[in-house]
Amino acid sequence: MTASAEMIITNGRVLSMNPDQPEAEAIAIAGGRILAVGSGSEISAYRTSATHMIDAGGATITPGMNESHIHLFGGSSELDQLSLFNVRGYDAMKASILAYALLKPAEPLLLANGCDYTILSENRDVDRHVLDSILADRPLAVMAPDHHTIWANTVALTKAGILEGRTLPPGNEIVMGKDGLATGELREHYAFDDVIALGANGGRDLLGLSTGGEPDPAPSPADRAYDRALLERGLQHLAAHGITSFQNMDGNRYQLELLSEIQAEGGLICRGRIPFHYTGGDIVTQMDKAAHMQADFKGEWLNSGTVKMFMDGVLDSYTAVMYDDYADRPGWKGEPRFDQATFDDVCIEADKRGLQLAVHAIGDGAVAKTIDGYAATQASNGKRDSRHRIEHIEVVRAPDLTRMADLKIVASMQPTVPPGQMGLPLEPTLSRIGRENWARSYAWRAIRDSGIDLILSTDWPVSPVSPMLSMHSAMTRKPWTEDQPDNRLTLMEVLDAYTVRGAYTEFAESWKGQLKPGFVADVVVWDHDLQAIEPDEMANVAPRYTICGGQITYAA
Repeated sequence: MTASAEMIITNGRVLSMNPDQPEAEAIAIAGGRILAVGSGSEISAYRTSATHMIDAGGATITPGMNESHIHLFGGSSELDQLSLFNVRGYDAMKASILAYALLKPAEPLLLANGCDYTILSENRDVDRHVLDSILADRPLAVMAPDHHTIWANTVALTKAGILEGRTLPPGNEIVMGKDGLATGELREHYAFDDVIALGANGGRDLLGLSTGGEPDPAPSPADRAYDRALLERGLQHLAAHGITSFQNMDGNRYQLELLSEIQAEGGLICRGRIPFHYTGGDIVTQMDKAAHMQADFKGEWLNSGTVKMFMDGVLDSYTAVMYDDYADRPGWKGEPRFDQATFDDVCIEADKRGLQLAVHAIGDGAVAKTIDGYAATQASNGKRDSRHRIEHIEVVRAPDLTRMADLKIVASMQPTVPPGQMGLPLEPTLSRIGRENWARSYAWRAIRDSGIDLILSTDWPVSPVSPMLSMHSAMTRKPWTEDQPDNRLTLMEVLDAYTVRGAYTEFAESWKGQLKPGFVADVVVWDHDLQAIEPDEMANVAPRYTICGGQITYAA
């Protein structure tokens, strides 16, 4: 007797990502799993009077998108904040901020994001005096698109207690002026955490990114409800873009607890993996905490088991670590967050407990140091199926591609961030990298062709969370000059990175990432036939339906 389907999606172009059955017309779903994949007539055998039918109208059906590098809590908070993305010049910046201030009369900290390093001009920097001239009597801060630099006005710096500076860990800087006071430019989290903490939720949304610690004092029931509501709005935002799984790249136990509470109420509409973020402290104690998080959260909907670390910052603020000097700053390579011995010790302790590592490394110096740490880990602990990751890899040396392939390190990259993509300016990034290094920057094709597992993502809220914008960028990016290599990817390669490879990276390839009988019913019905459109048109594609665990989580 043929089993009955709770849902059938038919009349589609199924790209299953299953090599044994790559294309089909329809799929049947029951009990939150894929029941069958096949032709329209084959799948119709599973239909009953109670089956929910969806007509794909000839459009593409894929596995659900796995967003493998986002910051859910911070991104959720930013959904109703001011965006200065593509705002240019002082007058436009001032008008946007003042209009936003009128809308938020009671906001304790006015925070705007997406502020380009060159928003005023390539020759004029933002500082507290600029912000004071816009708004002097309320705390105001603006954040760079990369989320690694914030500029704050004088009242915000004063309330945060950092107007006169402060000693910070390596790789963080409160930029000081000739007058002995902070200029307002705050580089990296330890520099700006106290400004962020002035905000409505006390900085709890960025705690997993800044320190990896828990809220202190403990949030009240009202605080927890406020934070859950933020996260639920963020989850709905993910579902509206076809995302059925996300791998967070900041984390603490508090985020897992909030998501667990949402799950208990039936509101967890995306599967989530939350890491432990290690920023310092006793290594054994901290890795034990990460292992306990993994043991306590290991379901198909919510799990842990990754340790996130930062080796460096970003290119635009000179906080990325380069192998050689910055092209436009001789004598400076950047300052790593960890010395090599400490980093190696953390990696070895995490790996001993069966934990995965994910390390932010943007400059080629940071990438090399991260690989050194993973090599030391394998030498100490022996080979295992670790699937350790490197995040971003904006500049990389050819010998390190060979080492990554040999050590089976996963490359986690964001096609939305190269200069010139997604409306981002070319400067100052191109000058930081230097012409001689352009050919090995944002080298998705070279990395994939080296035999390295490649996953793609957006780093939301650094970039819009849409997988289609990310895929569009990966498929269409033009070299900065004619003599540069072509790093574009194909449709099937970007889909692989967002589905099969994403599932593999979180050790879930046996049950998700493909449309295959027995796998979870995480599905997207798009509004175009992806194989029939040009790469340039990918940016216009959106989901008609997102389905997670057999339930419709978004309908256009």
